[in-house]
Amino acid sequence: MSGSHLRQHQSAQPAFNALSPDKEADMPATEKDLAEDAPWKKIQQNTFTRWCNEHLKCVNKRIANLQTDLGDGLRLIGLLEVLSQKKMFRKYNQRPTFRQMQLENVSVALEFLDKENIKLVSIDSKAIVDGNLKLILGMVWTLILHYSISMPMWDEEEEGGDGQQKTPKQRLLGWIQNKLPEIPIHNFSRDWQSGRALGALVDSCAPGLCPDWDQWDQTKPVDNAREAMQQADDWLGIPQVITPEEIVDPNVDEHSVMTYLSQFPKSKLKPGAPLRPKLNPKKARAYGPGIEPVGNVVMKKAVFTVETISAGMGEVLVYVEDPAGHKEEAKVTANNDKNRTYSVFYIPKVTGMHKVTVLFAGLHINKSPYEVDVGMAQGDSSKATAQGPGLEPAGNIANKTTYFDVYTAGTLCSSVRKDYSDIPEQFPSSQAAPLGRTILTSVSTGPYLAVPLGVNVIHSNYRLCSPLTLLPPPACNPSLVRAKGRGLQPKGLRVKETADFRVFTKGAGTGELKVTIKGPKGLEEPCKRKDLGDGVFGFEYYPTTPGTYSITITWGGQHIPRSPLEVKIGLEAGPQKVRAWGPGLESGIVGKSADFVVEAVGENVGTLGFSVEGPSQAKIECDDKGDGSCDVRYWPMEAGEYAVHVLCNNEDIQHSPFMAEITAAVNKDYYPDKVKAYGPGLQSSGLAVGKPTEFTVDAKLGGNAALNILAQESPLNPLSLYRPSVSQSCRCTYHRSPPSTPSASVVGIEVGAVVVAGGGSRVLACGGGGGPGCWPGVLSQLRWGGPGCWSGVGMSGCGLKRRP
Repeated sequence: MSGSHLRQHQSAQPAFNALSPDKEADMPATEKDLAEDAPWKKIQQNTFTRWCNEHLKCVNKRIANLQTDLGDGLRLIGLLEVLSQKKMFRKYNQRPTFRQMQLENVSVALEFLDKENIKLVSIDSKAIVDGNLKLILGMVWTLILHYSISMPMWDEEEEGGDGQQKTPKQRLLGWIQNKLPEIPIHNFSRDWQSGRALGALVDSCAPGLCPDWDQWDQTKPVDNAREAMQQADDWLGIPQVITPEEIVDPNVDEHSVMTYLSQFPKSKLKPGAPLRPKLNPKKARAYGPGIEPVGNVVMKKAVFTVETISAGMGEVLVYVEDPAGHKEEAKVTANNDKNRTYSVFYIPKVTGMHKVTVLFAGLHINKSPYEVDVGMAQGDSSKATAQGPGLEPAGNIANKTTYFDVYTAGTLCSSVRKDYSDIPEQFPSSQAAPLGRTILTSVSTGPYLAVPLGVNVIHSNYRLCSPLTLLPPPACNPSLVRAKGRGLQPKGLRVKETADFRVFTKGAGTGELKVTIKGPKGLEEPCKRKDLGDGVFGFEYYPTTPGTYSITITWGGQHIPRSPLEVKIGLEAGPQKVRAWGPGLESGIVGKSADFVVEAVGENVGTLGFSVEGPSQAKIECDDKGDGSCDVRYWPMEAGEYAVHVLCNNEDIQHSPFMAEITAAVNKDYYPDKVKAYGPGLQSSGLAVGKPTEFTVDAKLGGNAALNILAQESPLNPLSLYRPSVSQSCRCTYHRSPPSTPSASVVGIEVGAVVVAGGGSRVLACGGGGGPGCWPGVLSQLRWGGPGCWSGVGMSGCGLKRRP
């Protein structure tokens, strides 16, 4: 790695000598950038010099001129020993007075880098001794990449989506993007030039150091950068290897900015830092009749409420200015409640337009100042009435129109005001209608789904009803809709197989459910829908073309979580060499093993693999039975739907992934490990086709749970099913009916959906009796191998091969 690490469009061209101002003005932009005195080169040289000096401080060395001070090799050797925490591999000259000594010292440093697997390109000791600045900058950048960016393991770091290792630049950019999700950061140059991103990064690493970064003046980038970088220097221990003026300079190069920012991932907050709460006055809100445009009258108290729960901690001040410009402070009283609300009132003395200014921490809240037209009080409220379904305490539905009537006949009325005091801005909207009728349309969203609504009908500043509480049912909430099923799995599905899934809408309010499936060519695919009751809907589609399908699920016109989903459909399944079956592919109990069987049905099976994807990681164990099959167990630790992938040569077998519904135990008063099973019917060999055999299940100590017993052939043909009650011993009998080829039977015994010891027995059946020679030839030639056959978490694999 060398000077080619500098700007890509610059390193490909030779450097220019410094030119006179007149000639420089006539130079094209690209040539100015490539000139020896280009601004970005000076910034980079300064930044790299400061970075080196920060590390050389501990050995009492310093670089004044990066181009010349590395020439004797001593500072370069000192820098490498500090960075690597290792000594040079061979001796060097402590007083290199001659050029040959200097060349030897630099050679010692370069050999050290080579043995540390830090590769340099097109640079030798002569280039450094002779002061080749371009190659020296490239070498220092290589050190920064290796020791400051590539080596540390950062929190919140993830591998690339394709499984490939990220580049150092991608790692640093990804870490910053995770820390600053509210700011679009895509590069290490122009996105930092306002200085606000630096403040946001400092506050993300130490909440409270720069809490008001989003209010900084973007026209003062140097001041912004200086504030953020000084706080980072003082309290996070991040040296200013670049100056505030340089980092906001439009000519700054990405390497200089990356050098500074690479210090943030491992920064630690020092004790005693002056952390301040974050203030956001725009998130405070005011509501109530005292700030309504009309309805307030002279000499009557005008009241309203200010809520500051989302704005932080600060003082609330309210000023009221009358039409003549006279200003007075309103009375503000803290309510000391969980929403940090304040009750405010003022008494207007004159009619006309008043301006009500609401300040939080000295700044205007949202919509402040308010304009309030104060009128004269008049009318007889005792003759006015209000009635209608919109004022009933029950029966009004969110997102459905309702109404009520206000009767004012025989009265003098300056105004009739409807005050929806609990949620004045979002619920509901209203419109006037003839004869005093008011039509209400609910538009409730977000946290106001089931909040009581106080409705006050006020005539001439006197309440006709005070208040009537409406409790609408939950409105449409797509975030509570869930979708699951095999047809939504991102991988494993194949063409010409029915893919199904279910959507659960219970508790998500009212809305229209719409599912759209588009194939690889962008065309909509047919999809069958069935109402399964209780807010559950089943869907099926039949992919015919391999590729990526997009499944969009909306509720009330809005996407549910994870929508749209991408599903990759593979090619049609060919002849299968492996099959899987057993209860663990369908259901299981949290914290208990879920078991299933995998066995070979063809030759040259290859390598098997297993993975379990679901709400929790699941430990996997594979038990090689030595007969071309294995028992697989996994332990889910949380309830939910799990996708069990059975892979052959890294491809899902037919019907994989299998969807298993894992539930919590109904009760804990059962003990599968205390149930005993024994008898000839559970022996690994000796069963004859057409002859009955038996075994005994002793479940006296099994506790209070269902006991299930089944026997079936490995092709999944059931032989018998016995369900005795728990807490007793029972003798079970089964037999293989001729004609039948020699093959295996499996006897399954479960207590509370958990397989008991000995309850997963595989029994060999032969035409006239047992014996080692009666197993089918293909299975006797198979063997298992690989660490995944014994244990693993989340993913396990086995190699299934023919014996030589």
